[in-house]
Amino acid sequence: MSAEKVDLATGFEIPTEEDWRKLVTKALKGADFQKRLVSKTADGLEVDPLYARRAQASPVAGPMAGQPWRISVRVDHPDAAAASEQVLDELRNGADSVTLVFPAGLSARGYGLACETVSELDAALDGVALDMVAVRIDPAPAGRINAALVAALVERRGLNAQDCAIDFGIDPIGNLAHRGRLAADWASVSKRIADAAGVLKSKGFEGPFITSDLRIYHEAGASEAQELALALATGVTYLRALVDHGWTSQDASKALSWTFAIDADQFMGISKLRAMRRLWGRIEEACGNEPRPIRINAESAWRMMTKRDPWVNMLRGTMATFASGIGGADSMTVLPHTQVLGLPDGFARRIARNTQNVLLEESNLWRVADPSAGAGSYEALTDELVQKAWSLFQDIEREGGVVESLKTGAIQARIDAVAKARAKDVALRKAGITGTSEFPLLAEGTLEVLDVAPDPERGVPQPADGNPELGFAEVIAALAVGKSRSDVTPGPTASVQAPALGAIRLAEPFEALRDKADQYREDSGSAPRVFLASLGPIAAHTLRSTWMKNLLAAGGIEAIASEGFASAEEARDAFKASGARIACICSSDDVYADMAEDAAQELKQAGALRVLLAGRPGEQEPRLKSAGVDGFVFAGQDMVAFLGTLQDDLIAD
Repeated sequence: MSAEKVDLATGFEIPTEEDWRKLVTKALKGADFQKRLVSKTADGLEVDPLYARRAQASPVAGPMAGQPWRISVRVDHPDAAAASEQVLDELRNGADSVTLVFPAGLSARGYGLACETVSELDAALDGVALDMVAVRIDPAPAGRINAALVAALVERRGLNAQDCAIDFGIDPIGNLAHRGRLAADWASVSKRIADAAGVLKSKGFEGPFITSDLRIYHEAGASEAQELALALATGVTYLRALVDHGWTSQDASKALSWTFAIDADQFMGISKLRAMRRLWGRIEEACGNEPRPIRINAESAWRMMTKRDPWVNMLRGTMATFASGIGGADSMTVLPHTQVLGLPDGFARRIARNTQNVLLEESNLWRVADPSAGAGSYEALTDELVQKAWSLFQDIEREGGVVESLKTGAIQARIDAVAKARAKDVALRKAGITGTSEFPLLAEGTLEVLDVAPDPERGVPQPADGNPELGFAEVIAALAVGKSRSDVTPGPTASVQAPALGAIRLAEPFEALRDKADQYREDSGSAPRVFLASLGPIAAHTLRSTWMKNLLAAGGIEAIASEGFASAEEARDAFKASGARIACICSSDDVYADMAEDAAQELKQAGALRVLLAGRPGEQEPRLKSAGVDGFVFAGQDMVAFLGTLQDDLIAD
């Protein structure tokens, strides 16, 4: 064989953007380019269909650039022995980091390590070498005490604190946003967290000690720029708290970490993480520090998870992992695909863990630091997010900072506006949810979860009347000699109140419809059903009849379908035989012009409670209504409202 290099592009002209636009204009056939091909994010940022390469772009890398990100797994079983067995299995099979989920935290969902003493925590982590794996404490109420429990356990085991990579996860501002209260006024809280961070550092721990948990805002419906603005505002507030209590700004910045939720939108997920590193670099510069890579933890988003067809959650988790890895997350936690259904079993946890193993070991995503650098789309989205987030951050600062803004409800109101707009898109099926609002599976099987009931009150820390407020070193010392959590929880003091942010999943409105339909099936012995009067040959009706069948299934309604009817009379006879109460006419516009009126009349005479027609009626609307069509079903309607009304008609006595 010849070793001569062959340039396969020789002889071909290099296309330009102008050439591409000419072809697009031809393909659009007069349609508006902006409306058809340019989309917008939740922040109103435009996403173009084509971007030029950024040849001179610089990579945005994290502290673990050139190393695999850490595979972090949740330790959230309430039983200590079961938790130990669970986490050891994870560590033996590829995980190298554990996330300790304590009760009442955002992600506990009624579970969590209900450890009252160091001995109980020791039992839950029996066999786990804390100096050989990374540990992240998931933010939760009484975060200082959770941090003290872990620090006391390190001391009990005689480990060198410098050998332990622990993110202590103290986040009182996140607790304020999540639960609507702080245990004391901000001056007292900032003193407490500075004390905790100082003590931990003096013992040799390298941190981070304090985190900003952005999952709270993501679950409430925040946009990407809102999350980033809150990440800055929260980080700056913690930075100031430490500096006010004697820390240098550089050491204070090293004491911080951030936790983001990443969903299945890879473009926005990657760009969000890149933007965060650039934004905090600007904060460092403003403090007079040399910008350094910050620590970012990522978790697949609760907001995107579904109860229905939960197998699709595996794909969502894969996309979130891909985006997190490419975006430069330092650790990643993938929620098992059954997380919404209950406490995941070993199989679900294995799938979540191996999602990361495959992308690390087989796809080698970690081998290039910031591989999206220079890609026009990611660079443009990163730039736009940086600009938008900085503007929103300035708004929060003008309101007195993140604590004051949360107290007044200003942050909550802005998030609520974005959440409502997104919920509208979900209801319109403009933002489709595979397996729920799009391509739902009525005959899906059941998935197993562990037989452990959730309990929202399990392990919730309660202020103990009469208990004095101890310094953090005293808390660790008390726990180390066998005192319990309740022994070191101070008595109630004047607290800070704020409107609590709720956690939402996008699929919930459609899941409620499915639950209602399932209850009807259980009570009556049959599913709510709609007869599809598919007119003409398959080629004529299949597009709309298939669309209608999927739409009905999204509401738990079974479609009685056929290969098609050659006449209105055939459709009428089949409707009578079906026992259905409502019919929907499905076919092409041409067939509607010939047969729809007759079919509507026949179906009405056969006793149809309602006759629907799939598609926009256009000029035929008056005639079709006169013939008996009660309503028209087409894309762009509020499908949650439509299916809810249809369900009510179908299950009415």
